[in-house]
Amino acid sequence: MYLTVESLEKRYGHHDPSVSDLSFSLSQGELLGILGPSGCGKTTTLRMISGLVPITSGKIFVAGREVSNLPTYRRNMGVMFQSYALFPHLTIAENIAFGLEMRKLSRAEIGRRVADALAMVQLKAVGERKPRELSGGQQQRVALARALVIEPDILLLDEPLSNLDAKLRDDMRNEIRDIQKRLQMTTVFVTHDQTEAMAICDRIVVMNRGRLEQIGTPLEIYEKPATPMVADFVGRINRLAGTWRTDGALMLGDAVVRGNASGTAGTDAVVMVRPHRITMLAADETPAAGPGRNRLAGVVRDVTFVGDTLQYKVEAAGGLVAVEKTTTSAGNRFNPGDAVSLVWRFDDTLTFPGEVAG
Repeated sequence: MYLTVESLEKRYGHHDPSVSDLSFSLSQGELLGILGPSGCGKTTTLRMISGLVPITSGKIFVAGREVSNLPTYRRNMGVMFQSYALFPHLTIAENIAFGLEMRKLSRAEIGRRVADALAMVQLKAVGERKPRELSGGQQQRVALARALVIEPDILLLDEPLSNLDAKLRDDMRNEIRDIQKRLQMTTVFVTHDQTEAMAICDRIVVMNRGRLEQIGTPLEIYEKPATPMVADFVGRINRLAGTWRTDGALMLGDAVVRGNASGTAGTDAVVMVRPHRITMLAADETPAAGPGRNRLAGVVRDVTFVGDTLQYKVEAAGGLVAVEKTTTSAGNRFNPGDAVSLVWRFDDTLTFPGEVAG
């Protein structure tokens, strides 16, 4: 593995640790996302890897060499901050050249690398401008070029897209991924946006309250979440209150459903299913033939039109169920007060021990 983090911990004074017992590794050329809610410790983790924040305990290795206690300038890591942190009094070319000048490269080498970096981020024509003369997306590209021009061993990105509007954010995340792939640059990408993480990362570390909840590919994180927190954070999902039966099925009120696991009879369970995996039928309609499916009776309480989807809220056993249906799909549209059946596959039912939070 190219970057390895072992039992990393960061503690401030006598407070609970900001990061605790965190371990993960990534291969050379891999893009790893660190995903989680605000305050979960993801930015602190990135700053410990870069050397900007000293670790309390644990170890960090790059290509087999321990860098845990090395200063930032000796780790050869490129960092791109959320705020971009460009020097307003310097030109774009001078901003990009700053790290190279600190490394005392020759004028010719600096000029060559800056020109290559500007070309890579499609900003060849703006080298003599100041940051205030550029758009937010252009400033973001400058910050990326400055991080890459030093030819780092590892690229660290701290929520680099959060200041951009939605359309530009989509464009820039694709551009970052294209450059990262082309350079085969080992990269750690911190974000609270699960869509960004799912779209561009090879694997994702999900953090919560300073600890690792799960690490896996985007597909594994989405389809096989290890905890209710991961299931809830990565995509929309319903949480229903159930109770285990002796045969491994669950009771949701008077309804029986089956899921991906079993538990101790008589104990509480959290039953989770994603809204777009649920088919909604009229109460007397027969579902199409197929693999094993759960069926739950309910009553529509609310309908919201959201662009290309209709979002329903259905009162059913176990709680209020969200259902999403495309506006172009064939079949009925339902109204508040309609009696309906909710149908979904056994395989789409995630089950965890414990009670549904109030």
